[in-house]
Amino acid sequence: MAQLVLKNFASRAKAVLGRSRIFDLRALEVDQIDGCVVLRGNVDSFYHKQLAQELVKVAIEGVEVINEIEVDYSRQLLETDCDWR
Repeated sequence: MAQLVLKNFASRAKAVLGRSRIFDLRALEVDQIDGCVVLRGNVDSFYHKQLAQELVKVAIEGVEVINEIEVDYSRQLLETDCDWR
């Protein structure tokens, strides 16, 4: 029963991220491990990393969220370099 409830939490977390206007958040992986929801993937800013975590925390209140999202600042620099041309 606990596994089913936790799976629902992981599904709710994935659904919340899937509705985001930020593409990187929609592409994140959401898993469940030992009673926790784990976020994984890459984003281009620390703000997006924190935003994903906070969106999920609100959606699955009371369940621990482990944020293993990595920030890839080089992606942000490449996109910025192209804007001025």
